[in-house]
Amino acid sequence: MRIAIVYNRDSRNVINLFGMPNQEKIGLKTIKRLSDALRAGGHQVTALEADKELISKLESFMPRVVKGERPGMVFNVSYGLQGQARYTHVPSILEMIGIPYVASGPLGHSLALDKVVTKMMLRQNNIPTPDFVVLDTPGSPVPDDLAYPMIVKPKNEAVSFGLAVVNDESELRNAAEIIFDRFRQPVLAEQYIEGREVNVGVLGNAPPEAFPPVMLSFGTDGPQIYTYEDKTGRSGRTIEPLCPAPISDELSQQAQDIAVRSFSVLGLYDCARVDMRVDDDDNIYVLEVNSLPSLGEHGSYLVGAAHVGMDFAAFVNRLVEVASARYFGTPQPPAVDAKTADPSERAFAFITQRRDQMERSLQQWVELPSHTDDPLGLARAAERAGRIFTDLGMRAVPEFTDEPESYMWETARGFGGGVLLLAHLDVPTTGSTLRQGYRRDPEWLYGEGVGRSRGSLVMLEYALRALRSVRTLRRVPLGVLLYTDEGRDAAQSQGLIRRAAARAGQVLVCRPGTVGNGIITERRGSRRYELTVEGQSLSPGQVGRRRTVVNWTAEKLVAISKLNAPNKRLSIAALDVRTERHAMFVPHRVEASLMMSYIDAAQADEAEASMRSILGRRGPRWNLTRLTDRPPMVDRPANQDAVAALEAAASKWDIPIEHESSGWSSVAGLVPDPTAVVCGVGPIVKDRGTPDEAVQRISLVQRTLLLAEYLIGRLER
Repeated sequence: MRIAIVYNRDSRNVINLFGMPNQEKIGLKTIKRLSDALRAGGHQVTALEADKELISKLESFMPRVVKGERPGMVFNVSYGLQGQARYTHVPSILEMIGIPYVASGPLGHSLALDKVVTKMMLRQNNIPTPDFVVLDTPGSPVPDDLAYPMIVKPKNEAVSFGLAVVNDESELRNAAEIIFDRFRQPVLAEQYIEGREVNVGVLGNAPPEAFPPVMLSFGTDGPQIYTYEDKTGRSGRTIEPLCPAPISDELSQQAQDIAVRSFSVLGLYDCARVDMRVDDDDNIYVLEVNSLPSLGEHGSYLVGAAHVGMDFAAFVNRLVEVASARYFGTPQPPAVDAKTADPSERAFAFITQRRDQMERSLQQWVELPSHTDDPLGLARAAERAGRIFTDLGMRAVPEFTDEPESYMWETARGFGGGVLLLAHLDVPTTGSTLRQGYRRDPEWLYGEGVGRSRGSLVMLEYALRALRSVRTLRRVPLGVLLYTDEGRDAAQSQGLIRRAAARAGQVLVCRPGTVGNGIITERRGSRRYELTVEGQSLSPGQVGRRRTVVNWTAEKLVAISKLNAPNKRLSIAALDVRTERHAMFVPHRVEASLMMSYIDAAQADEAEASMRSILGRRGPRWNLTRLTDRPPMVDRPANQDAVAALEAAASKWDIPIEHESSGWSSVAGLVPDPTAVVCGVGPIVKDRGTPDEAVQRISLVQRTLLLAEYLIGRLER
């Protein structure tokens, strides 16, 4: 599990500093011991300061999870930065953003921090606590029946801040004045109980368990109370924790029962330490309840844990199990028996446990440039793909491998009548495209080609690795065909793609999914044209008497644009226009790239004929060349089985998918009828083809799981 230790030490990274600053500090040594203990328990660990950037840091460390996947957890040891009820700050944030955490919630912390409220609740539940009074000002009256000596302390602080024993009214007023000046809050004055101090640690929930009582031996020097100076090693004396406490078994059991009752009355979770005094007649009084007990090396809480056989590492990991049980019902997921467990469950575990590896692989792909016009980069990409599929135990298929345009591998079963997965290795770019390196934020993964090409390659790899891990890959009839000319509309590879698709039973095209969780069941086709227009070289002085080729071409392009017919899903647009001219002359040559998007081939033919008619026979010389033609992907009955299988796979893991129609063409249009085809099964992408292109982090896992589940389902048919 991913566990973030969240703490407060020295951060001032807040919007404003105001109110009472936190004076409790957790030691760096304790943070390191916690990290080491959790790593020894098999967890992935980070330590984060609780400040205004906490949410983004947690999102980056533990991104959203899919259904059935256990989310990360926070090991909360944060005392807060400033203001009131500081212990509640981090739990409140975690409650809001939906991250499980160790220790009590905001309500329990707020009740335990307010010593007066704690004492009132204890008394309402017949739990003994010393008599007390609250001083709202240093001069507030004190009841006559509250005898000296008394203990004074701030109403809402911990770690013995401001704690003092007072023996008369003068000392009381002086101590109260100091507390008001330093802490700016009311003072709790309670009856001092002469006797022994006993601490009882509580661990767990429903029901919580109490550790053996720990007695604090104060020696003969100094006050018989545990001061802040004692806890921070500044008093010059050593406080010895004795466990088991030298008290009778009956009294020990009574202290444990009172500790558990106090824990429950305040609505605490997972862990707490209940501080008590035992008078000479063996009467027990609860002084306070610490909802974030110290995990310092010599703290009484850990002394009690050690007495029941838990060293620090065992205790820390047990505390994680306790919190996990509270959130998820069981301390740990049930053990997976590789021989009997459902392959889907095992594939799920394989994929969800490899988020980091998947993102590292994605980064490596982004950092391996292979643009459509980069033969060396494409060769390196093909070499890497070959290593991956060879490692998976798949074999090359020479019949459908035509370097450098296409590469194909298949399982031991072959792919005939089975599933063909199509993806491309090249990153389509234009000369004006701004290139970017890999980076990530809590929700998105950025980089050149990260969505158009790289995300799908990672999805393919880890879906197939998951199948191999559950020993099913060899038995799935499956082929993977990677082509390298997507940036040229698959002009060279389309023949091989058609033939391979005709042999398969179903084809999944690993193009990007849409932000609306779409898979594509229908796509328009596209035709790309190159229009060249050549005329005479005219000087600026001749322009008024003769029409330039630029003006003529512009008029024709405007006329061609009027062929657009949205109701027929037909559109024609100029992608770019280039000119040539001699020095001191206006342009004599114009080149324009045009693209037609269509759903019906007959209508496309008719529109092309209209384009030529508009260009006409008069005027400058022109030539209109059709460069590529990608047929439309038509939604057909044969597709329904594949769509239904994807929907079933998505439903099992609660992965959102929607059917969509796209105006962008793809190689899905090359798949002949009656072969089933679905496009857009790759990870969800935003801002495709721009410098801000990004893959949604959760979708990288979701779509990998979707593909693995789909392929497992094909095996069961």
